[in-house]
Amino acid sequence: MLAIYLSGTGNTKHCIEKLAKLIDENTEILPIESEGIKEKIAAADDIILGYPTQFSNAPIMVRDFIKHNDIWRGKRVLCVATMGLFSGDGAGCAARLLRKQGAEILGGLHIHMPDSISDNKMLKKSLEENKAIIAEADRKIERTAAEIRSGKYPTEGIRPYSRAIGLFGQRLWFYGKTLDYSDKLKISDECIGCGKCSSVCPMKNLSIKNGRVETKGSCTMCYRCVSQCPKKAITLLGSKIYEQCRFDRYV
Repeated sequence: MLAIYLSGTGNTKHCIEKLAKLIDENTEILPIESEGIKEKIAAADDIILGYPTQFSNAPIMVRDFIKHNDIWRGKRVLCVATMGLFSGDGAGCAARLLRKQGAEILGGLHIHMPDSISDNKMLKKSLEENKAIIAEADRKIERTAAEIRSGKYPTEGIRPYSRAIGLFGQRLWFYGKTLDYSDKLKISDECIGCGKCSSVCPMKNLSIKNGRVETKGSCTMCYRCVSQCPKKAITLLGSKIYEQCRFDRYV
């Protein structure tokens, strides 16, 4: 088995690593931007694909990776979506694309984790609340892994009614807001050109020129750069950093 994931703040990385090892301790686990990942997928039969849900959708990087790589035919895939608040069909968004590419969908799993949006105050929670969320997520992962080992896969987010919930619950409402977010990173005068952001960006969207960071308009909204910037100089949806969200802060 192969497990691959996109993780900005560490939430999805933790969930995929825990789930995959509980299902099969020999599972190879890699970030989606890893060198040689396409060859790894081509050689695998069963795959776990994990990613954070963004306004009831899979991140643009994940969607493009599925659509633009002809490596999925005959693969058996479990789609795992993490989320801070809500997702009607987060797992289903990737599952539908994978089916079009010839993959067989084993199941879908939704895992509630601490919110990763650093520049929006609405979903911020206390450290203790986030620890409780992670503890419950771990229990769900353990239950799910046990069921999968017995041959029963979850079906969260991949049923027709889930698609309706995701579509009418979030995607239609936020369509205009997210239509061009890939080109909306904002860099403040606090930037010192340290290069931390460019080194962690999975899209290679950031570069340092003349002592400042520049963007290329291909943000996937993972929030790695926002949460890693030592000067809190980068924002996306908002204009102020309320918390630099990283999984390692909660454990």
